[in-house]
Formats: sequence, structure tokens, C-alpha cells
Amino acid sequence: MHLTRYTMYRRIGAALAQPMRGTILGVSGIENFRPMIDRTASVIEIQYPDADIHNLAFEDEHFDWVVTDQVLEHVSDPKRAVGETFRVLKKGGVAIHTTCFLNPIHLYPNDYYRFSREALRSLCEPYSEMLECGSWGNRLAIAAILFAARLRGIELPDRPGLRRWLATYNEENYPIHVWIVARRTR
Repeated sequence: MHLTRYTMYRRIGAALAQPMRGTILGVSGIENFRPMIDRTASVIEIQYPDADIHNLAFEDEHFDWVVTDQVLEHVSDPKRAVGETFRVLKKGGVAIHTTCFLNPIHLYPNDYYRFSREALRSLCEPYSEMLECGSWGNRLAIAAILFAARLRGIELPDRPGLRRWLATYNEENYPIHVWIVARRTR
């Protein structure tokens, strides 16, 4: 697990309280969620931008779960993209959106936006109730990744130590990543 995403995935997993079951749509990355997915779940993976998240090719209320992992900063119309994820989500289904707040420009094919927790809440509010909305980051991690970008992707050992502490220490006013877990109500 990467240093800058460790706490995010742990907090999302804790918010779920049970493994993801049923039908799951993963947009541009579901691997970091595999430990949270029941082995009997049916997972469909699509890749943005090959698949247009603004116009998903699925019928209304098709999925029990929709996961977009580090996608929203790359879409030209995030409001429309989030709306599409809720359109294909069954009532009572759960959407998980993760994205960056502090990150260097990274084209895929474009890099348009940065989101705060409040921005993610605002995007999801018309469709859902929030189960978890959080952020992770700290000044030391920001300084470390600005000094040496390769530190962002270093793997964490299973034992306690400086890297594990850095990956779990959080200063909410210095987010690197933000996320939301939201249940569709409308």
C-alpha cells in the first residue's frame, strides 16, 4: 500500500463495516479495494478515458457499488460524472469516490480539478447520504513528496516505524487525498 493512500483505504474499509457484495463497477482502478470485496461479488472494471464516465454505458440502477479511484480530477465535468455514477447505482447502493487535493499535475489524458471534502459532499449531496467523508495529509508528508516525488509511492512495511507513522498522521488542513462513501437515497 502506498504511503499517501494507506489511511484513506483503511478509513474507507472501516466505514463499509462489511465486504462489498453484489455487482460492483470499478472505474480506473479497483485493485486497492480488493481486500474490501467479497469473493462472490461480480466486478466490472472500466478504464477512463476509454470509457466515458460522463455517459456510462449501463442501464439505470444496475450496480450495488460504484468505485472511482483517483478519477474525478481528470474529468472535464465532475458534476455530470458523479451524477452518472449515481444513475447506474441502485437505490441503497454505495458510491466511493477518491481523488486528490494536493498532487502534482498528472495527465490522464488531462488534469482539471482538485477537490476538498466539502466539494465531494456538494457533488454527492443531491443523490445520497454521506457514510464517510474524509481527507488525509500532513505537512511532513507534503514536504517529503515535494522534495522527492518517488516517496509518494513507497510501500509500507507491516511493522511500526517512521513510514507507518507518517502514513497515519493526519492534519486535516493539509490534505493530499480526499474521499467520500455515500449511499444513494434518491
